[in-house]
Amino acid sequence: MRVVIAEDLALLRDGLIRLLEAFGFTVVEAVDNGPSLVRALTTHRPDVAVVDVRLPPTFTDEGLKAALEARRQIPGLPVLVLSQHVEQLYARELLSDSTGGVGYLLKDRVSDVGQFVDAVRRVAEGGTALDPDVVAQLLTKRAREEPLQALTPREREVLGLMAEGRSNAAIAARLFVTEKAISKHTNNIFAKLGLAPSEDDNRRVLAVLAYLGV
Repeated sequence: MRVVIAEDLALLRDGLIRLLEAFGFTVVEAVDNGPSLVRALTTHRPDVAVVDVRLPPTFTDEGLKAALEARRQIPGLPVLVLSQHVEQLYARELLSDSTGGVGYLLKDRVSDVGQFVDAVRRVAEGGTALDPDVVAQLLTKRAREEPLQALTPREREVLGLMAEGRSNAAIAARLFVTEKAISKHTNNIFAKLGLAPSEDDNRRVLAVLAYLGV
């Protein structure tokens, strides 16, 4: 998989390059500012972008805004955001686009190399990877709850773990139930949210978007 990295700290940027290449990824370019990120993404059209939120020149939300601009030019471009904090406005805008994989991880929670690499792969393949704290903070600002009223408490719990990017097997292990039981819950969730089977739409992603109210 081809990756573009955006990180302004040289040591961390070099570390991400070495880490991803050690796991078989090809880093086609690594940049340290927002304008260069837009150029790199539109030029290389990578399989996934790993983007720090705060980049020069503003050191606020330049990286996330650059990723959104690139996705407007390349619909469905997979983006995994790394941040110290949750930038709610732009995070919601990123998640509201149901085309292409998206992820949002807090830097201080990325302590497990295997989980991080799995998140990069999952986003590149069109899935989601959301930090539990990101989910919690977005939920506090959720604009609507109506689509979720029909869900049982257990189905909400399953959907919350799905929002973190967990597979049915991982959810089953977390809740100490069988994978068959989780499969039944997910099918019930899809049905209650009106997500019919489709070759074009990733129902897990759409269910997560409904859960977050974006």
